[in-house]
Amino acid sequence: MRQATKLLSTACLLLSSMLYGCATTTINSGLQAGELPPSGSFTASNGINFNVQPLTLATLPPKQVTRPQLSSNISTLVSSSSRMNYRIAPSDILSIILVGYPDITTAGASGYPVDQQGFIQFPLIGRIQAGGLSVPQFTANLSARLQRYLKYPDPQVKVSEYRGNKFFIDGEVNKPGEFNITDAPVSLYSAISMAGGATEIGDSNNIVLRRNGTDYRIGLQSLQQTGLSANQIYVQNGDAIRVSKEDINKVYVLGEFGKVAPVPILDQGLSLAQVIGESSGLNSNTANAAKIYVVRDQPNSQYTNIYYVDMQAITSFALANRFEMQPNDIIYVDPTGLTRWNRIISSLLPSTSAIRGFTSL
Repeated sequence: MRQATKLLSTACLLLSSMLYGCATTTINSGLQAGELPPSGSFTASNGINFNVQPLTLATLPPKQVTRPQLSSNISTLVSSSSRMNYRIAPSDILSIILVGYPDITTAGASGYPVDQQGFIQFPLIGRIQAGGLSVPQFTANLSARLQRYLKYPDPQVKVSEYRGNKFFIDGEVNKPGEFNITDAPVSLYSAISMAGGATEIGDSNNIVLRRNGTDYRIGLQSLQQTGLSANQIYVQNGDAIRVSKEDINKVYVLGEFGKVAPVPILDQGLSLAQVIGESSGLNSNTANAAKIYVVRDQPNSQYTNIYYVDMQAITSFALANRFEMQPNDIIYVDPTGLTRWNRIISSLLPSTSAIRGFTSL
């Protein structure tokens, strides 16, 4: 009897210690807001100063209005860019027909290639320069040379294959590669379109155009906000274009959301209400809608701001829609007290089963 009583006492002591230990571990390992002051400043145990304030119309941070400024080299690039007539280039293939003299051009039925020195070989006159000239200029020169041999020369010239002028595009586009420049001028915007457009993670506001060893960092949206357009920048032979990843401006959600994943800040901005929507709303079974927090760290400021809002009130949605998110903001939703208790109980069940087994010995 004494041995059974001792065994029972030991089991009770073990149960108490496991209950206490498990409860402590569960609470500490899970995220929770804890006892924050309703408003005002305080210093956390980690030494960081915080400023807590409820989200109201009076505490709503003002919208950040940024006016993008073009760098000097982008301004030069835009001002010096213009539509130009196509210039014949080495490796191009020319189609030349002499009206009234079909036998002369039969030998060149497949076209006349422009060699690396910019010349073609043509019947009667031999080598004649084509590279660097527009099609009308070359046509006039060819006609003048042929007048020594033909009474009515009337050459019809066109570029049948554009092989000489090329640009390259890579990075976050759907079809990276090398593309030919034809007699239709290619703008930066149409160049990206030729490559299938930017991918889902491509950042069209982070494009690098390399020309003759100089890098030009271009943002399509930034250009638009300054009254310019990517259609005003024309691609030249040898240009290399890279579209970078969109991997910077995001906010992070934690706690009782329907989906916990970073939410990107798009070009048109992002509100707290949109973050909640993009995160599939609040978890209806576990979220405490009265405790939604936004942690906004400002490394250059003395305080880190914590805003909180009670989303149980329908009027709070207007505030949440006006609250403009900033990169690296953290949005946290506290669980309900019942949810925390249920999680503690769930974690204790394996321990209580073990104790039952122990007491049955």
